[in-house]
Amino acid sequence: MMIRHFFLLLFSCVTFLSASEVNVAAAANLTYALKELKTAFLQTHPQAHLRFTISGSGKLATQISRGAPYDIFLSANTAYVQKLYDGGKTLQKPRVYAKGALVMLSVKERDFSKGLALLKDDTVYKIAIANPKTAPYGKASVEALKNSGLYEALKPKFVYAESISQTLLYTLKAADVGLIAKSALFAPTLRRFKEGKNYIEIDSKLYTPIAQGAALLHHAKNNASAQAFYAFLFSAKAKKIFENYGYKVER
Repeated sequence: MMIRHFFLLLFSCVTFLSASEVNVAAAANLTYALKELKTAFLQTHPQAHLRFTISGSGKLATQISRGAPYDIFLSANTAYVQKLYDGGKTLQKPRVYAKGALVMLSVKERDFSKGLALLKDDTVYKIAIANPKTAPYGKASVEALKNSGLYEALKPKFVYAESISQTLLYTLKAADVGLIAKSALFAPTLRRFKEGKNYIEIDSKLYTPIAQGAALLHHAKNNASAQAFYAFLFSAKAKKIFENYGYKVER
């Protein structure tokens, strides 16, 4: 009888831990905001164990379509989530949790009064952008350059990255200028850069709003912690955190 009770207790503990684990597939631009979101959520849900897999939205969507056991998908746009919903991979339609913004960044101080035309300068040899085929921020970058009439002239200068986080790395290490997510500027190592000297925000009228979509996946159907974290992402506290990292939210 004692042995039976022991195994029942062990099974209950394993089940509890499993139900408390939340596997989140998150777009690379969320890297810094997620740390604060996690801290705030755990204040009211200390039993939860949040695990983040951070990568390009296209890659994550492919993994999910092939059965990766994620509970929540936080994409850099709604299109990838919509496609998964259409394919029966999510529990509900995509929901916008934040809208991203683009900035043009240079480690070296430059004359940003020129706007995007700065990219035509002879001193700008390499421009880092995310792959527009798989990264929503890359698609927005190309759209902004086309609407500015600069795209064709600048194509030879492009250095393509797999994700917006890799775009930032290229900007800091290999390129002269990069088109990155505004949220990246809130990383501790980037706070030294000054607006107007090292970066400017790109006019949002030049590209389709980067509406970042989320959805609960089938793996979270019986996971109370996953459902709670998903709901938290749309709370007033979470919206404030998103705003603090350069995103726009609906109130």
